[in-house]
Amino acid sequence: MRIWRSALIAAIAALGLTIPAAATNGPAPHVSAGLSSDVQFFYYPWYGNPTVSGAWRHWQQGGHNPPADIGSNYYPVNGAYDSNDLSGAVAQQMAWIRRAGVGVLIYSWWGQGSYEDGLAAGVLGEAAKFGIKVAWHIEPYGGRTAASVVSDINYINGKYGASPAFFRDPAHGDKAAFYVFDSLNVTDWSALDAVTGANIVFAQTTDTSKVAHFNGMYTYDVLAAATAGGWAGVGAYCQSHGLVWAPSVGPGFIDDRAVPGNTTPTLDRANGATYDQEWHNATTPSIGGSPNWITITSFNEWHEGTQIEPATSNPPAGVGYQTYSGAYGTTGTASQATYLDRTRLWVGQFDHTGTPAG
Repeated sequence: MRIWRSALIAAIAALGLTIPAAATNGPAPHVSAGLSSDVQFFYYPWYGNPTVSGAWRHWQQGGHNPPADIGSNYYPVNGAYDSNDLSGAVAQQMAWIRRAGVGVLIYSWWGQGSYEDGLAAGVLGEAAKFGIKVAWHIEPYGGRTAASVVSDINYINGKYGASPAFFRDPAHGDKAAFYVFDSLNVTDWSALDAVTGANIVFAQTTDTSKVAHFNGMYTYDVLAAATAGGWAGVGAYCQSHGLVWAPSVGPGFIDDRAVPGNTTPTLDRANGATYDQEWHNATTPSIGGSPNWITITSFNEWHEGTQIEPATSNPPAGVGYQTYSGAYGTTGTASQATYLDRTRLWVGQFDHTGTPAG
């Protein structure tokens, strides 16, 4: 899969794609004019370290030994940070999300009373300080059913709905947004009828025969976004049936260190060509089906190498980490935040009706 670089560059040229200008190496762009709520980051609050939370969480995935040796093929600028470090790591993340021009993060949530549930109020509080809104990614926790998801939606609305950071979309009746990851593992979602009147509930699939009782569709998978096969038809289906279409794009995929011995294909970043191609696919109506929103996989899923959160250009030696050096012509420290700035450029080309601008 590491041959993607040359193939994607050739595909971009063949399509006549106009690539946004390379990100500058200067200060963060000023975004006080507003953030796009139509572009949303998948966000993971599951990281921990002994200094803040008393133990390592997630960084040791795949049998690794943090802080220098972590379960990722990249190493964060902030090191093996803790998602409960609200004034430090989390505040910095919100500043970075704002720099990217993205107005909504989709919070990975693992059930009522879960570790991630316990951190949600703090993240909402930090997001509010930066004008960022929070939607919800209901993950496949143990025992999840259609009925439990209905309970979850009511619980989240009741517990967090008063936060100024709680996302409701005025273009869709001020409804909150809930993405249901791995929705195909439940066959009967009829219980959702109790909550879809007041909420947008997304199925993770492009199979339109599997979305009864949902009122939105998304994809998450960055591998699928490289070709966007069938997306035009999905977008047309959503438009004709009143569903919100929110396909997902991302910069690449590699989980070799987090899942040793896995057989999942690797999608090379190709110095940014992959990300540009996926944005092009999603925002071209004949390919992406004129989405209402674009979702980005991901802000910080470090295990799968889909993150846009800055990765250090000088990671711990002897481990074999990758960096962003070379992306969009940047090297060294200038490359660390280049995917944030590239995101902002693409956000600028995606207007608030879900169609390519200009």
